[in-house]
Amino acid sequence: MNYDLSDYQSVNNLLKKYGFTFSKALGQNFLIDDTVCPRMAQELFADEDCGVLEIGPGIGVLTKELCRCAGKVVAIELDRRLFPVLSETLGDFDNFKLVEGDAMELDLAELIKDDFSGFKSVKVCANLPYYITSPIIMRLLESELDIDEIVVMVQKEAAERLCATPGTRKSGAVTYAVNFYGSAEVLFEVGRESFMPSPNVDSAVIKITLDSSNSYDIEDKDAFFALIKAAFSQRRKTLVNSVSATLNIPKAEIISALESAELDKNVRAEKLTMEEFAKLTKLLQIN
Repeated sequence: MNYDLSDYQSVNNLLKKYGFTFSKALGQNFLIDDTVCPRMAQELFADEDCGVLEIGPGIGVLTKELCRCAGKVVAIELDRRLFPVLSETLGDFDNFKLVEGDAMELDLAELIKDDFSGFKSVKVCANLPYYITSPIIMRLLESELDIDEIVVMVQKEAAERLCATPGTRKSGAVTYAVNFYGSAEVLFEVGRESFMPSPNVDSAVIKITLDSSNSYDIEDKDAFFALIKAAFSQRRKTLVNSVSATLNIPKAEIISALESAELDKNVRAEKLTMEEFAKLTKLLQIN
């Protein structure tokens, strides 16, 4: 039986066939809008020489579009209950592979090496559950995988933070990570009605273009990110209080470093640029 994966009732019948029920714990909101997925796939500029790693294929609406344009698609799915569903919806594609596992735990570097050998480029595409958006993106960035682009759908608020300019009100720790490893842009917004079941918020699709050349004067990456994470750990507090409490550095030492960097001692993390965080990292000599 052919199912219309953009029709609520048709999808409902498909899920009932396999006794599937949505898991709140896994943040399952399946994308069923057939106008959104082609746009996401198009933004990857994928072709037969490109491999695509998808995280959380759901019922395969986006996966279908990826399989139509890429040489190979490997999808990571944690929920085994979706395997028979995906077997039916993606059975016609011989360039699709389903991998069971948690994207936060799998050896992604090894997976990419094994499954995309011979491809000119590898890209990541996903409709990410809201609760795990930042951890997944941070893992993709910090693992320094052999990928060149990430196109993901995330909660609209998260999209604004990911694509914010460092040193502005909407920036967060993940903003600085994105800017360290590349650049990000919001491509288009997606309404809550595009999902089943509908979430309480709207979403947006963003693209992160990776760049291996670090244009910032950052010698110790680990220390740099340790400082940023500490600074944003208590966002409403001043940088002095947040960093002191998290990294156990005396406040006087932090204030002295801020003064040397010509920064206000009452500054909050969101006000600092990449360059200012880099300078502060050196002054504090974080191990």
